[in-house]
Amino acid sequence: MKQETKRAGAPAPAQKPHPRPAAGSPSGAASARLAPFAVIGLAVCAVLALCYWNFWRPVSITVNGEGQTMLVNTSVQALLEDRAFFDAPPGRLLSLGGAVLDEAGGERCTVRMNGEELASSRFADTKVPEGAELEVSAGADRTEPSFEQTVAAAPGITMEPGGAVQFVSQWGVPGKKVVTVGERSGETVDKEIVQAPVDMVVSSLNVKPQGAGKYIALTFDDGPSGYTPDILGILASKGAKATFFNLGSSEARYASYAKQLVDGGHELASHTNAHQYLPDLDAPSLRAEITSAADAIESAAGVRPQMMRAPYGAFAANDWARAGDLISCNVLWNIDTLDWKRPGAAAITSMVLDNAFNGAIVLMHDGGGNREQDVEALPGIIDGLRGAGYELVTVSELMDKDDRFPDAVVEGDVAMPEGAELPPAA
Repeated sequence: MKQETKRAGAPAPAQKPHPRPAAGSPSGAASARLAPFAVIGLAVCAVLALCYWNFWRPVSITVNGEGQTMLVNTSVQALLEDRAFFDAPPGRLLSLGGAVLDEAGGERCTVRMNGEELASSRFADTKVPEGAELEVSAGADRTEPSFEQTVAAAPGITMEPGGAVQFVSQWGVPGKKVVTVGERSGETVDKEIVQAPVDMVVSSLNVKPQGAGKYIALTFDDGPSGYTPDILGILASKGAKATFFNLGSSEARYASYAKQLVDGGHELASHTNAHQYLPDLDAPSLRAEITSAADAIESAAGVRPQMMRAPYGAFAANDWARAGDLISCNVLWNIDTLDWKRPGAAAITSMVLDNAFNGAIVLMHDGGGNREQDVEALPGIIDGLRGAGYELVTVSELMDKDDRFPDAVVEGDVAMPEGAELPPAA
């Protein structure tokens, strides 16, 4: 067989190129399947980068002069809660009147960011910018939530000084006002007056009888006692009248004397029940001291007195505010005989005669101690006054001669009018 000999230098035969995989072949399908994953991977990387930049990236800030690190875009609230509010104490919750309701109930803390104070209502939605300078300090006190309502405006009280007979010349009438009410404490603070109240007025007058006559009233305190019959006997023999301020606590022992003096044309009034210092009593005790005396006197004599002489004369504005509806008047005196010192019958007599004037009310006693000097002095007092032209009358009769005193006060028939109100007691 004849062999071909390859000639040196002859070119190598050309090789056929590899055929390109046709679409749909195994390798082409794999590439197509991997392409979406590559896109997703790129997207995930982008999202992670974005999250890192906006949420996970640590940034530096300064709080109270010290460097701090936090995640970017952290809110003020989150920063505070994460760092225990940087040990800043909270403010207090206060009532409308300033009382502490909750030591930790106020603003949680105070924050100044880059020199400007930030309201606590903005803590949650305010981001702390990179490089910010914060000052975190104690929280401010906060006043409790409140609401407004319209309520009655209580009347006040005005008490005139100086006179021997005190009585209500004008009753208090409530008005209307708007108040702010604390939701937690219930405390109220006045906001505005809608309708002004009318204040209670207690007048204090010395009696000035009109006309040409001269009149004076003898009064006896602390009875009845064993001395009362002697005094009643002298008054009867002289045809003179007097006013007796009896103690309710003594009526049971000397029950017949109260009826005797009323039947004798004298005036029976109250010196309270047990001679207590009225301003020291609470309101229920004060009212009981007055009403129990009236009950005892009414039981003994059949008359219920509204006229009163407070022990020691002490019946202040606050007492009128608490019990002014129970009496017609509080009767003091113009001439104090100081008989309780037992200065002697002559001294008692001189005290009355030397100081007598038209409309005067004289203070003496028929109980509460040894009253022999009063019994001894009384005839000379009556004779001396009559010799000076005085007519001896009861306190009510004396007031009746001065038209400044209302009829209801004179007659002992005072009633608080409908719609009136006592002022609030102190």
